[in-house]
Amino acid sequence: MQTIQESAKQRVLLAAHRGVAGGNIPCNSIASYEIALNQGADIVEIDVSVSADRKLFVFHPGMERPHLNIPTRLADMPAVEIEKLVFTNQDNVPCTDKIATLDEVLDLLKGKAYVNIDKFWTAVPEITECVRRHGMQNDVIVKTSADKKWFDMVEQIAPELPYMPIIRSTDRVSEELLGRKINFIGAEVLFYNDADAVASPEYIQWMHDHGLLLWANAIVYNCKEQIAAGHSDDVAMVSDPDGSWGWLVDRGFDIIQTDWQLPCRMYLEATNRRYR
Repeated sequence: MQTIQESAKQRVLLAAHRGVAGGNIPCNSIASYEIALNQGADIVEIDVSVSADRKLFVFHPGMERPHLNIPTRLADMPAVEIEKLVFTNQDNVPCTDKIATLDEVLDLLKGKAYVNIDKFWTAVPEITECVRRHGMQNDVIVKTSADKKWFDMVEQIAPELPYMPIIRSTDRVSEELLGRKINFIGAEVLFYNDADAVASPEYIQWMHDHGLLLWANAIVYNCKEQIAAGHSDDVAMVSDPDGSWGWLVDRGFDIIQTDWQLPCRMYLEATNRRYR
C-alpha cells in the first residue's frame, strides 16, 4: 500500500467511523468493517478495549451498556468471558456478532484500507506490538490527546507508527512534534465555530506547507457539542451536503470521518471534490 500521505495527495480520504453500521449490523463488528470496505472506505476507524488480563478487543470503552446490554466494563472482565459476549442491534436485541480481537480485525483489513486505531492510549505497548506483528506499521494511524506525556510515550514505544494528536480549537503542539522522533503525519482537529484557529485557512495552509494532513469529523457524538462546527453528517443527509461535507473539503481538510460512508463518497465524486 501507499503511505497515507501519498494517498491523500490523490484524493480526499474517507474514514468509516466504527465501520458502517445500522439495523442488525452493530458498529465495531467484523460485518461493519466488511461493509465499510465494500463501500470504498479509505480508512476504517476502530476502537480498542483491553480485558482484565490484557488481551486486545475491538470495542469502544464505556459503551458496554448500549452496545452489549451489560453493566460491566470489558476492562474488568477476563478475555474468556468477553469471548462469550454478543452485540445488541439498534433495537437493543442480541444479534450474532461477537467482539473481535484486534488481531482478527487487522487480519481482515490488512492491504485493504488504512486503520485508525482509536483509544491507542489504553494499551500503547500492546497495540504497538500487535501492529508490528502484522507488519502494518505504515498502514495505521494512532492518536492521543495533545499532551506531552503521550508524546513521550509514543516517541519511546511507537516512533515509527503514523501519529496524529487530537487538537481542540488551537494548535499549540505541531511545531514541537515536528522536532520529535515521532512519525508525525498531521492532526485530528476539533472545532466549534468556523473562526477557531484550527479551522482557519491560514492554519490549514501552514500544516500543508509542512507536509501534514488534517482530519475533520462530520460525525456527531452529541448534538449539543458538534466537533466540526455543525458541518455534520446530520446536515449533509437531511438538507445540505454542500454546507457540511462540501464545506470541509473546500476548506482544505484531507480526511473526513463519517458515519455515512457511501453517501459521502457519492456526493464528493458527483461534485468533483473527491480527487485532487
